[in-house]
Amino acid sequence: MKKITRRQFLGLCAGTALLGGGGWAFARGLLLPQVKEKAAVLLGGDKVWALRQIVAGDNKASRTVMWQSPVRLTSPAVELAGGEGGGTVFPAQEEVFSDDGVTNYLYTAALTGLSAGTPYGYRVTADGEAGAWNSLTTEDGGAFTALIFPDSQSNDYSGWKQLAQDAAARTPEASFFVNMGDLVDNGEDHTQWAAWFDAVEGIINRIPAAPLMGNHETYNQQWKVREPAAYLRLFAVPGNGVAEDDRRYYSFDYGPVHFAVLDTQQDEEQEWHPQILQRQQEWFREDMRRTDKPWKVVLMHKDPLQYRIHNRPERAEGFSDEGRAWMPLFDAAGIDLVLSAHLHTYRNRGHIKNFRRDAAGPLYILTGVAGNVRYPGLWVDHALDEFVAPQPETDNYLTLDVSGDSLTIRCFLPDGTKIDEAVLKK
Repeated sequence: MKKITRRQFLGLCAGTALLGGGGWAFARGLLLPQVKEKAAVLLGGDKVWALRQIVAGDNKASRTVMWQSPVRLTSPAVELAGGEGGGTVFPAQEEVFSDDGVTNYLYTAALTGLSAGTPYGYRVTADGEAGAWNSLTTEDGGAFTALIFPDSQSNDYSGWKQLAQDAAARTPEASFFVNMGDLVDNGEDHTQWAAWFDAVEGIINRIPAAPLMGNHETYNQQWKVREPAAYLRLFAVPGNGVAEDDRRYYSFDYGPVHFAVLDTQQDEEQEWHPQILQRQQEWFREDMRRTDKPWKVVLMHKDPLQYRIHNRPERAEGFSDEGRAWMPLFDAAGIDLVLSAHLHTYRNRGHIKNFRRDAAGPLYILTGVAGNVRYPGLWVDHALDEFVAPQPETDNYLTLDVSGDSLTIRCFLPDGTKIDEAVLKK
């Protein structure tokens, strides 16, 4: 069968979901036989739900696929079709996880030995049954687009769902998406995780997620800090080589960019991990020393700047504890872009080095808010702010485009209106 290019396929299908029932289905350039679905593979399935892709350390040759089930599955696996390695069956590892009075069986399959820039199809198999085909495309080392979602924390996730789905529909070329921490309002509440996965249904099964842990992932139902048990199990991100801190922070490559995902919850984690900041900083220095990618991007939940609050004169403008701990390391590592979240407001602060405005330093962008928990009129503008989202602030999303010698970050309102753009050049 003659392959069509990814761009040709997107032009033909514009992200159309796989067909159900019998016959055939497209999957990112592949024509795949479609079986009658016995085990549903999306949220709400009776055996397999919240099917998701997670970024791998090297996304040219590998990908992680996860799902959950309320019942134990027999011989759980992921079957691959198309390209080099097509026809391979990858067994899934099982973990039994109980939280918030609910027990789930978590399944994780590491897909390895894949070919760069290749469209594949994949499906879950278990209990002698097979689910529907889904699309998976490895990165080719070149240009790409990513979706960036700020905090999706909500008390009603319908707005987050609308934002995510509309953004994905407007950006069918997106290769993966980032959620900047505080994915949910309460990390122990299983109904909120179900709502989060429901919101990204149809997205996370076809492109991988790169999640961050926020402070709200560390809260239990009594709003006390605990180990972020659910987050650490729901997302099998690339290992960082430090077993005790595995999945709290990590890095991955995509195209010419090296991404470092930080854990900024040191205040919340002191009881369990008193040395985590020091260990993470040591890891960060070594991680940056090893990479040969021309672009370096940091993703962190808590913001490195400190903002004054209206009617709170005791809170000074300056830099947060996270900023003082990390910004000198960013300067030393030659970081190009730092994206943060947590404050639920969009601010472009321009380039900062040695704690002052300097074109030689990283570009710092506070990404805004994607959920319905907002802080209207709370923050006083910072002296380093170059652009502030229109007030009163609503939700927003961003795109990151990497092409040739440029990196472009854009911010959009929910209706697709662009409100800010910044371009970095090598």
